[in-house]
Amino acid sequence: MKTDSFPGKKSIALLLDPDKAKGDTLQKLLKIAEENKTDYILAGGSLTFNSIDVLIDNIREHCTIPVILFPGNLLQLTHNVDAILLLSLISGRNPELLIGNHVIAAPFLKDIKEKVISAGYILVSCGTKTSVEYISQTEAIPADKPEIAVATALAGEMLGLRIIYLEAGSGATKPVPINVIRSVRENISIPLAVGGGITTMKEVEEIFNAGADLVILGNGCETNPELLNEACRIRDELRK
Repeated sequence: MKTDSFPGKKSIALLLDPDKAKGDTLQKLLKIAEENKTDYILAGGSLTFNSIDVLIDNIREHCTIPVILFPGNLLQLTHNVDAILLLSLISGRNPELLIGNHVIAAPFLKDIKEKVISAGYILVSCGTKTSVEYISQTEAIPADKPEIAVATALAGEMLGLRIIYLEAGSGATKPVPINVIRSVRENISIPLAVGGGITTMKEVEEIFNAGADLVILGNGCETNPELLNEACRIRDELRK
């Protein structure tokens, strides 16, 4: 996987949590992902009790899609992936998630720097308080304050981050608002990823049309695996 062009074009990623993705549901999702040429599989979660490597090995056993680490904490670090999102939670003010954990992780990642993709992680409040907010001890940007999201994304780009990720958070009751996505897209030149709270084909299409380069699906696919199939179809239509 060439990380210098990530994500490159309209893309779909499936986010799998090692505590949730298992058994028949996981195998069904991976089969759908493989059949529809899902672009990436992200492995990780905000709170993990199970080994990330077990999940990664399972993914590789059942499909050929590039695996990207989406680390929710330092315990999830591994070399056994095609790329690693080095996440800076730039919407919050927790110093450990802005730089502290990165300092600890840097020696571990030193020999695989070519796999590392620096990402500006921006939480947007989209309903009830999410697991990410609780674990990170940070507040999300209010959904009705797109100007704050824009300024935060711009700061991330100016700091040299390679991708901005707008996230509603695991367990969000609705996705990031379209006007927030569109406002950020109009103001940054680096790739834009959007995830969290996406449960319908219409939402996927609207998020792409608002300017997202990468749509990340998680809980919505666990509940409705066919959402992944529909999302990839929309991606293919937009690529024409």
